[in-house]
Amino acid sequence: MQDIYSQILKKYWGYDDFRGIQRQIIESICSGKDTLGLMPTGGGKSITFQVPALVMEGVCIVITPLIALMKDQVQHLRERGIRADCLHKDLSHEKILTILDNAVFGAYELLYVSPERLQSELFQNKLRHMKVSFICVDEAHCISQWGYDFRPSYLRIKDIRKILPDAPILALTATATKATAKDIQDQLDFRKENCFRMSFDRENLAYIVEESFEKYEDLLRILDMNQGSTIIYTRTRKQCWELCDFLCKESFSATFYHAGLNALEKDKRQIQWQNDEVRIMVATNAFGMGIDKPNVRLVLHMEMPDSIEAYFQEAGRAGRDGKPAKAIMLYNRKDSEILRKRISDTYPKKEEIRNIYENLCYYYEIGMGDGRGVRREFHIGEFCYNFRHNAIHVHNALLILTNCGYLDYTLEDDESSRLVFTLNRDDLYMLHEQGKEAEEVIQTLMRLYTGLFVDYVFIDEHLIAVKANLEDRKVAEILKELSRRHILHYIPRKNIPHVAFKQARIDKEDLEFPKEKYDIRKKEFTKRIEAIIKYAEEDCLCRNNILLEYFGENKWKPCGHCDICELRTDTGYTKEEREAARMNVLHQVKDAGEIFPFEINYRRINKELATDELQKCVDEKILSLTNEGKLYISNWGLKKYFS
Repeated sequence: MQDIYSQILKKYWGYDDFRGIQRQIIESICSGKDTLGLMPTGGGKSITFQVPALVMEGVCIVITPLIALMKDQVQHLRERGIRADCLHKDLSHEKILTILDNAVFGAYELLYVSPERLQSELFQNKLRHMKVSFICVDEAHCISQWGYDFRPSYLRIKDIRKILPDAPILALTATATKATAKDIQDQLDFRKENCFRMSFDRENLAYIVEESFEKYEDLLRILDMNQGSTIIYTRTRKQCWELCDFLCKESFSATFYHAGLNALEKDKRQIQWQNDEVRIMVATNAFGMGIDKPNVRLVLHMEMPDSIEAYFQEAGRAGRDGKPAKAIMLYNRKDSEILRKRISDTYPKKEEIRNIYENLCYYYEIGMGDGRGVRREFHIGEFCYNFRHNAIHVHNALLILTNCGYLDYTLEDDESSRLVFTLNRDDLYMLHEQGKEAEEVIQTLMRLYTGLFVDYVFIDEHLIAVKANLEDRKVAEILKELSRRHILHYIPRKNIPHVAFKQARIDKEDLEFPKEKYDIRKKEFTKRIEAIIKYAEEDCLCRNNILLEYFGENKWKPCGHCDICELRTDTGYTKEEREAARMNVLHQVKDAGEIFPFEINYRRINKELATDELQKCVDEKILSLTNEGKLYISNWGLKKYFS
């Protein structure tokens, strides 16, 4: 006879049994114990809180930072006949009030909430009157100062524990080291440490790092060699759009996805890829969370992510159906330099932070000893223009000052307006009907920003207004009119960033940066970046074992299918021996121009090894064959080995 957990699993999800550690986590939270579940991407995290929510009396409060994910999960739950709803920033006050009142009267089994909503006085007052079964914290690594994606808003979850002292907490994450796992439990005030860890070993997934100096050419070769549904990750939105355009021109079926797209475009592109209408999704790291597409055969990174945690989560979206899949990273030394620069960008020097603070006080005309409680709109474009600061450094300096308690810098993920010209430059110059003010706005745009005719560019209406000698409101009206006339496409910002002074202004030299707020976090950030660089540069150890060891799991048996393991054979050839055999063959082919395979001279090399390397060179399109069956070095092979 099935127990209640299995009955619910079968009734609502159609599964006969649980996977991995799902049952252990469910039984733990249902017994009232604070519980941490570490499950890799695709491990079935959602089942571990959705099943208990149907077993236990009351509403489960699910805290997640991803609005798209909460909307998606609520929709799927409702389709299964499960009562669920969500609270997020896009809802009106009246709608939020209705949902909260419904929760008080027991209308839901699950209520999804963004971490920012937790500090709302309205939410906390209503929460006191709800019957809550337990609190689920998804993406729990966000609460840890050792986590790769620390978010200060998650620290407010402790306040909810004070309101609901009897409600147990279930924390879930797909990526956590031992230090992060311990810190999560400390930060959430676990009554007793209680962690269930699923193996992070993905036996069907081959991790490959390929040194690349012509990434677009290498990408085409890899896509030809590896068929099936694919995700390609790029670092920036511009790269995302450009790479998709390149692939489409090369006759690949591709679309792209980044945070700058509106909700309808995101849904449309995601559905096309999900339904295999397009093969390739080119995306920034905004894509993938909550996506459950089992037949992804390849995840390819054009650049290194910031951490092993991020890489493991993104790479783990391949092969969820258990069939062979690949996670490939294209890498060169320049990537390491770019990544190391992120350390100084994310943690500007303390003296620079002090100067930014002082300039901010000048910007708002706040005198020494004044300013406590002052809240102002913050136009980062104008600020950086006036004081000659780097925008990335300003953004991160304000975050550090916020964490140190001096400011409150509120910034939504999609706060900036953006636009792209829909006419080309020549057609734009031929128009003479815009009016003097519109002409001034267009000219100001072209003076301040580049790339406006290629892709969406983030803009600051306030800076444009200052430069064009117009009011902010007038600039917005002109841009909307130009958008209606299809001269450009303008997407207004949803929210304006604000800066609030939590303390009265002090001398910049008196600013203090506690070690746990700056030095320790910078050190941990540096460690994560050095760890992913070391992973990429590794040429001896099994890549799967490196990843497992990083997460505290020891497995001494090599995986057998990562690029490092592939270099090994039963006869024990080293990487150096294989490289020497390959170069011997390639030099013979290059010297001959064209050569039949049987004409290769094996006198000074191991024939078995050289033949194996020759076949790999053909498979990798380093060598090509003429119609007569002769070998010659491809243009790509010449660039890779002889340029």
